[in-house]
Amino acid sequence: MNDTYYISTEQMTVGYDGKPLIEHIDIGVRRGEILTLIGPNGSGKSTILKSMIRQLRLLAGTVVLDGRDMAAMKEREIAKKLAIVMTERIRAELMSCWDVAASGRYPYTGRLGILSKEDRAIVDGAIETVHAKDFADRPFSAISDGQRQRILLARAIAQQPEVIVLDEPTSFLDIKHKLELLDILKTMVRERRVAVIVSLHELDLAEKVSDRIVCIAHNRVDRCGAPEEIFSGDYIKSLYGIESGSYNALFGSIELPAVTGTPRVFVIGGGGSGVPVYRALQRAGIPFAAGVLPESDLDFPVAQALAAELFSVPAFAAIDPETERRAAERMREIGTVVCTVSAFGETNAANQRLAKAAGDGGLLVDAEAFIGEGGV
Repeated sequence: MNDTYYISTEQMTVGYDGKPLIEHIDIGVRRGEILTLIGPNGSGKSTILKSMIRQLRLLAGTVVLDGRDMAAMKEREIAKKLAIVMTERIRAELMSCWDVAASGRYPYTGRLGILSKEDRAIVDGAIETVHAKDFADRPFSAISDGQRQRILLARAIAQQPEVIVLDEPTSFLDIKHKLELLDILKTMVRERRVAVIVSLHELDLAEKVSDRIVCIAHNRVDRCGAPEEIFSGDYIKSLYGIESGSYNALFGSIELPAVTGTPRVFVIGGGGSGVPVYRALQRAGIPFAAGVLPESDLDFPVAQALAAELFSVPAFAAIDPETERRAAERMREIGTVVCTVSAFGETNAANQRLAKAAGDGGLLVDAEAFIGEGGV
């Protein structure tokens, strides 16, 4: 691997009971960078991380930390450079949350583990960083999984490492604390030049927080690159073997499968106004038609995923007369129309005409009433 990587693997093979799971792994992360592992459940992300931090024995290859083979380094020496936040529950009977966070200072203390005034200040700062001050004095065994995750991150921060390895750190956190945790990591990367290796299930977060992404699937490193390279086209769908529903790489969102069948309502949407109605119709099991939407409209990707029938025009194009005519004809055939747009601009004049025609023809209905009655 390139010697600019702070931690890297060289031809690493990982597995269990002497049986290889993934072979010839060459990955690395530089200081000031976040490297994220993604992939299906059971693909080997955690196995790779555990092997890198010596929780599992390597079957072959080398892990290099700050230019040295980790196998030749002592535990205390490694602990001054590398911190870990894993998903396994730790046993901390009779320990407060502060005590657990303070264990991050043990690589720097003497054999008796006595904390100095400076050590205590560092622990207090780490706890404040993860917003855990309110429960710092509580028993570690008596707090929630999400709170434990924050304390374990505080322990890693108190360790003042050069690299942090995290295995699914957001698993037990609510959305507020997910964002806080990732913001903390980004701040450490930016201000302290920490190197971060993390595995994530939340693809939207992985896309936003990562500098580089490693994709694990089919017993191999399937692809490695910048988020812009990984989250493009249908690669994510292929990586995870998505057969039901869809994944939008641009917005990092998933949609359930469209309701098939003859549309029972025509939705005139645009500018994001139609999205809640599309999803409500899908939940209610009502097939619908949508249009007319430019491919650049906020509504378009969701309508494309959920509508049984979609009338659209190219991105940023005006609605042409032929598409307007076909939409108007289909609208009359369906006989029930919902309009989610409250104001029309010049480029949306055709949809305004469609909405007026639906109103004049007595086809317009209230979306909530229609969905509430099951589309009848």
